[in-house]
Amino acid sequence: MKKDHYIYPAIFDYANDGISISFPDLPSCFSCADTDEEALYMAKEALALHLYSMEEDNDVIPEPTTVNQIFLEENQAVVLVEVVMPILREAIENYSVKKTLSIPQWLNKLAIDNNVNFSQVLQKALKEHLGIKERH
Repeated sequence: MKKDHYIYPAIFDYANDGISISFPDLPSCFSCADTDEEALYMAKEALALHLYSMEEDNDVIPEPTTVNQIFLEENQAVVLVEVVMPILREAIENYSVKKTLSIPQWLNKLAIDNNVNFSQVLQKALKEHLGIKERH
């Protein structure tokens, strides 16, 4: 079930060449950064995209481990990372994708002469064809 809000512990592993970021509960979710500020930003982005992908694949999303159950090595710190999913979902789902299509040259010329916005017309036609009133 999709949740709107997640908080997971991340492990920030500090080394001479930067900060490696991993999530004990999500073994394939990781990132890296040069500073603490960048590491927090990258951790949020990695977590949000990873969880979104899991939601889309209908994967079971594990419960986060409590901080007191995480054992650290030298030069590591636990950081709680929070993501709010509705904002990310809307951004991804409303991201414009390029489509290549073919129309007769005469129709293309006529549309250009009449200042037709091809994207707008195609979106409107697809919504009508699919019976979609309005999508927020």
